[in-house]
Amino acid sequence: MSHTSDWQANVHLVEKGRTTRVSVDLDTGSTHITGHGMARRNPTDNDVPAIGDELATARALESLAQQLKRTAYQDMTAAGNREQQTADTM
Repeated sequence: MSHTSDWQANVHLVEKGRTTRVSVDLDTGSTHITGHGMARRNPTDNDVPAIGDELATARALESLAQQLKRTAYQDMTAAGNREQQTADTM
């Protein structure tokens, strides 16, 4: 059986002062998940906004990945499959 689908992801970045906050919204068509991330610039660091954007986005994507794995494991259990949990599921 082959399967093709398109998922939509949107990344929203907001920088205020020394803090960058990011949310990544993922819409799979049947599930909507949002990951959040934040980065703070040390007052002694140079002001390079791209670094805060990258770090906060990476953290939001990590949050999203954890939620997506939990959703997949729940779906596996609901489908009658044995849940395959590893150390990275929590």
